[in-house]
Amino acid sequence: MAEPVRQELSALAAIFCGPDEWEVLSLSETDGAVFRILTKAEGFMDTDIPLQLVFHLPLSYPYCLPGIVVNSKHLTRAQCEIVKEKLLEQAETLLLEPMVHELVLWIQENLRHILKCPEAGGGSEKCSSAASMTVDDGLWMTLLHLDHMRAKAKYVKTVEKWASDLRLTGRLMFMGKIILILLQGDRNDIKVPKSLMLNVNLAIFC
Repeated sequence: MAEPVRQELSALAAIFCGPDEWEVLSLSETDGAVFRILTKAEGFMDTDIPLQLVFHLPLSYPYCLPGIVVNSKHLTRAQCEIVKEKLLEQAETLLLEPMVHELVLWIQENLRHILKCPEAGGGSEKCSSAASMTVDDGLWMTLLHLDHMRAKAKYVKTVEKWASDLRLTGRLMFMGKIILILLQGDRNDIKVPKSLMLNVNLAIFC
């Protein structure tokens, strides 16, 4: 992992030093870094809305966009998707430089404006769009957010078989009620089977 990224992670850990504000979920020389930030942003009626932001910084970061998962008990899935899309749009303006703290500050200042937009008006449909950028020729990193996992043992076996059949490497991560799958492999091999599709509500490709 590049030294500038390590420095950014250290700075973020120092900034988000409150209870449960910061947690590193995965740190790898091959997969990059996955971490969670808890913050609040002003929403409707000047009410603070808690946000859980999961970032995946691939090895090619900051030359490519980070993966982002947005969760909040106070927002619908559709609204979380809109917030994620707006964060990625903002991230495109910050390429080539450390951007995570800037993105957190930006969403703190702009969440209420995003929620006022017509496209963020509501709905509970599952999120499925993705931001895409290759790491190198054919090699992609994928972060999947599972909506739920009722039969954990059976589901884990299904995920392991799916990844093995597609020649993918990855990691299954549990963070309270948040379930993430980090995968790496050829772009053409990364396909979500129907048996998992109903539970996947957010996919980010980097």
